[in-house]
Amino acid sequence: MGRRPDHAQGTGIGTLSMAGGDDSKQTPATRLVTGGRSGDFAESVVNPPVWRASTHLYANVAALREGVKTNEDGRFFYGRRGSPTQWSLCEALTGIEPGAVGTVLYPSGLAAIVGSLMAVLRSGDVLLVADNTYDPTRNTAMGILKRFGIEHRFFDPLDLVAYDAAFCDRTRAVMLEVPGSLTMEVCDIPTLARIARDKGAVSLVDNTWATSLGFPALERGCDIAITALTKHVGGHSDLMLGAASAGERWYRPLRMGAQQLGHVVSPDDAALALRGLRTMAVRLERETASALAIAEWLCRREEVAHVLCPMLPGSPGHDLWQRDFTGGCGLFSFVLKGRDDAARCRLVDALELFGIGYSWGGFESLALPFDVEPVRSRMAWPKAGWGVEDRYAIRLSIGLEDAKDLIADLERGFDAMDKG
Repeated sequence: MGRRPDHAQGTGIGTLSMAGGDDSKQTPATRLVTGGRSGDFAESVVNPPVWRASTHLYANVAALREGVKTNEDGRFFYGRRGSPTQWSLCEALTGIEPGAVGTVLYPSGLAAIVGSLMAVLRSGDVLLVADNTYDPTRNTAMGILKRFGIEHRFFDPLDLVAYDAAFCDRTRAVMLEVPGSLTMEVCDIPTLARIARDKGAVSLVDNTWATSLGFPALERGCDIAITALTKHVGGHSDLMLGAASAGERWYRPLRMGAQQLGHVVSPDDAALALRGLRTMAVRLERETASALAIAEWLCRREEVAHVLCPMLPGSPGHDLWQRDFTGGCGLFSFVLKGRDDAARCRLVDALELFGIGYSWGGFESLALPFDVEPVRSRMAWPKAGWGVEDRYAIRLSIGLEDAKDLIADLERGFDAMDKG
């Protein structure tokens, strides 16, 4: 077989820069294209090869023993620590998250949330959880974290006074999401993160909706930025993947925590995510424009009581969205006026272009009826000032279809709704 190259050589990715290289003069959209392409292969091929390898070989015993002294991307050790395909994706993701020194990959977005929380928390700690976080995030707090002796407390992220008062001397971390899951509230992330830091707590944010391209979470004060790569980064509804990016203080604990939990992602999925990353900016631009057109159309429908879309001028949270965000996406919700669940089901069932499914961020449009009461502890629903009958909501994920066709499909749904 011949001798293998020394452990520190021949990795196929060259000298890896955890900050994505010297790209300070590049715009974020350009870094989506150039990131993760610093390897030796970049002179010959556009895309990093897919390295499927569990066993990494050493030139000799001395190299084997030297290998255990380092633990970083760009150095072969064992397949669980990745190889050039995964390292390239990490490099690219780090390069589009201002303030990050490294990124850790996980087999799903939820795994990224759980892995990040477990890297930060210890038995006896208190975790503050925004009441409008992703339901599986809530279940994590009430489930596995509780079993490990970690106390959780839900809070209204729009009530800064109550939030400040929720801290105690055992509060170790705060879990945020922006905008809120399903109900799309935009909270003041910089202030929430600053209060957490002043109290000695770590702030984590699920930043899947806008990604770092539309909301630079670390720059806005958060300590750990979490993204479900399954959504916009993948973009084609064909992979499960998550990531967490952090600065100097928390990158190493995230990495070690993921390794101790045995988290590893498929190089094939990493390659798909890299491919999706290259076109994410143009997809987000198209989806956002279509979502705004559809949201504006829904505002004019008499069947609609409320459109929950922070990108829409005049909507609750729009001022904060304008201040803190540089982009959006195609995900928003609306609430029916004076209809019941049966009417809502007739509307959704009549749709032809919109699929019915839980995910979002792919090229296809989706519609999901949802009920808020089971997944809220502190935030009232219906909201203050709404009619009590205005509670039946539908979440739309706008894909790459023509907005006019999607509007026609929704009009067909409204017609069917009132013919039942």
